[in-house]
Amino acid sequence: METEILNDSQIQEAVNFIADGQLVAFPTETVYGLGADATRPDAVKNVYAAKGRPSDNPLIVHVSSPEMVWQYADNNYKPLAERLMKSFWPGPLTIIMPIQKNALSKEVTGGLSTAAFRMPNNKVTLDLIEKFGKPIVGPSANTSGKPSPTLAKHVYHDLKGKIAAILDDGPTLLGVESTVIDLSVDVPTILRPGMITYDDLIKVIGNVRSDHHKVKDEEIPKAPGMKYKHYAPSAQVIIVDATNDFPKAISEYQDMKVPIGILATDEILQKAPESFRKFSLGKDVISASKYLFAGLRSLDAEKVTYILAQGFPDADHGDAYRNRLNKSAGQKHYEK
Repeated sequence: METEILNDSQIQEAVNFIADGQLVAFPTETVYGLGADATRPDAVKNVYAAKGRPSDNPLIVHVSSPEMVWQYADNNYKPLAERLMKSFWPGPLTIIMPIQKNALSKEVTGGLSTAAFRMPNNKVTLDLIEKFGKPIVGPSANTSGKPSPTLAKHVYHDLKGKIAAILDDGPTLLGVESTVIDLSVDVPTILRPGMITYDDLIKVIGNVRSDHHKVKDEEIPKAPGMKYKHYAPSAQVIIVDATNDFPKAISEYQDMKVPIGILATDEILQKAPESFRKFSLGKDVISASKYLFAGLRSLDAEKVTYILAQGFPDADHGDAYRNRLNKSAGQKHYEK
């Protein structure tokens, strides 16, 4: 199969591919997603096959309006959900709710009685879904377990020949996936942190808690990123939590005589030896979130053995960055 690269004037071609049961990668403000007709189990199965994704890992359903959600979700959750939709949609918030009986297949839900819904803040993709007339599933458009794609070329690298097309809208704006909140439990629960924070959510719906535990082998995760390996390059990522630990870390890894990468802010990169491969995270945790996955992919392409990656202290929007970085590193931190 030849994978076509489409632009925003070719949305109808993307619609035609999806209507034919094929897969099309699409842009969002977070990362690129892998789109298929959410109402066709055969098409959804192709998503799992293309990504190499475990079949008990449920998919996020992308919609072009709140009204589209209520064709599938349990309307008893409408009052609470619509407060969130009004405040954060379109945008990087995924909402988990119980669904109407047999409204979506087990291929979408992972066999659960709930489903995750999101309305992305990207005009190209909203036009795509609106023209298609039905929701599309949209996990990240990458090989399962690898860093998520923030550029069309990342998608092409992982999935060329496996999908019909990539709808290219340039680099994504945020760089980390959406916040996921579960409304199906007694207290609304954040299952995955993102750029919409705990503080943002409690201002709108009051009582909220967080649960970022790793799901056990026998459990089915309600949201992506809770059970399986995620965001990991081939190189081993080492998180350097304190800025003043970088000189010692650099010295120790330089002595290993293997290719080393550094993923850090400009301030730190200016002091790193020329022998190290470098990728800039910009100046703060917001830019670091945007460039994290691109940096992991870029340094991996340079065949480094280790990546020294900058950690950030607790700060607004830092949870999402730390969550993804910790998973990419397998929780491995530099120890003095």
